[in-house]
Amino acid sequence: QVQLVESGGGSVQPGGSLRLSCAASGFSLDYYAIGWFRQVPGKEREGVSCIGSSDGRIYYEDSVKGRFTISRDNGKVYLQMNSPKPEDTAVYYCAAAWGFTYCRADEYTYWGQGTRVTVSS
Repeated sequence: QVQLVESGGGSVQPGGSLRLSCAASGFSLDYYAIGWFRQVPGKEREGVSCIGSSDGRIYYEDSVKGRFTISRDNGKVYLQMNSPKPEDTAVYYCAAAWGFTYCRADEYTYWGQGTRVTVSS
């Protein structure tokens, strides 16, 4: 059974740091493009950062550039969130897609259940 599981969410103060992890069962993340998406009530799910499989191409949404870092290590994919802001508060999802993507939610096939991130002082 294919499954993605996110972890690492929680509450963090503005200016702090948090690292989200994405792990898979039933398949290897190494062969898929992996994306981190987030969603707040009333809004569409948006691509935060995505990393390609073979070419390792990385995309960051403009508002997180310079603050968030996506990486792969030992079969997992991470999203390091530095200097988070209150507007980063959302449920974060990791997702997997086969092939090249533009980091759009509709390109991704497999999804985790989400992990909530709250940025507040």
